[in-house]
Amino acid sequence: MSALPDPARSRAVLAGVSSYSKLESLPAVANNLRDLAAVLVSPISWELPAEHCTVVAEPGTSHDLLDPISRAASDAEDTLLVYFAGHGLIDGRGDLFIGLPGSIQGRSHTGVPYQALREILMDSRAQRHVIILDCCMSGRALGMMSGQDVLADQAEVDGSYLLAASPENSVALAPPGETHTVFTGELLRLVHEGIPDPARELDLELIYQHLRRELAARGRPIPQRRARNTAGRIILANNIAFNPAARAQRATEAVWPEPANCHTPRAFIEALARVRAVNGWTIPEVSQRATPPVSPGTISALLNRTTMPRSWKTTGIYLRACGLPEDHVAAWEAAWQRLRLLEQAQPITPSQPPIPSARRSWRMRWIRKKPGSR
Repeated sequence: MSALPDPARSRAVLAGVSSYSKLESLPAVANNLRDLAAVLVSPISWELPAEHCTVVAEPGTSHDLLDPISRAASDAEDTLLVYFAGHGLIDGRGDLFIGLPGSIQGRSHTGVPYQALREILMDSRAQRHVIILDCCMSGRALGMMSGQDVLADQAEVDGSYLLAASPENSVALAPPGETHTVFTGELLRLVHEGIPDPARELDLELIYQHLRRELAARGRPIPQRRARNTAGRIILANNIAFNPAARAQRATEAVWPEPANCHTPRAFIEALARVRAVNGWTIPEVSQRATPPVSPGTISALLNRTTMPRSWKTTGIYLRACGLPEDHVAAWEAAWQRLRLLEQAQPITPSQPPIPSARRSWRMRWIRKKPGSR
């Protein structure tokens, strides 16, 4: 699957609340929705058809917010992006719920529990999910992606990526008079101005690292993220400030991932992907540099594995094509041998056939059974 979502098979839902009756209003949110939608339908980003990018402004009820997301979740086959800006609130149990225009702090029935959004995404046909929360306490959503039954584990290919504007106990900022909220404003600035960097595209992980660095330097809330599998490599936009001349300098200053720190096959594969990111080469560029030749499809398959490569040959060719020095390649081969032996030593348990279950709408999940019903 391409790191750049297919616009014909992807969907985005951008929701936000700017006017509250019981809480402080956030006028900048309306600008967030308008300008982020303009980015997603433009050639610098996903170039979504207008009908594939839904804006939900001032949803008054849970149905107003969740129904458009549910429709997009049913229609999306490649990537589904869900964005919310507004007040993030905490209920009596400490769980995150999304603030609607009439929401009251501590009363989750006046808003939308994040769990309801999560369950819609769990039933989505999309192979990848991107969730962006620009709200107070948005880091609490990260806790919803931990444990065995997690959102990211529902995605079959590249996983899920959650980007939160603030830590779990911190507020997001919407300074009075500013055009955008602090987090979304920096995100939009990054897309429109780019990063002076050898990377041609801005993937989610590069964006997160930049946002974290820039906002921390300005004393703003530090964004959080949770990535599963290879979701961090989903491209959000072209890098307007792409600088190919920076590659030579990047190569001399390269800080390569350390294979000795990889203790699982997943960590090994993720570190392999970061090797390519050091020089900012695309997969086709790495393919062209490979000796002997290796197709882009083979490289993509290598970087999307969930188990250790059975042979070393392709991995070695890939690492050298990425510009890795020979002594580093030797360290990677030693790590490959170590993890391959550990993987082979693990007992094999027979797989159980999946138990089919009927898909239920998010509404049905929230309807309690009547006493005595079966």
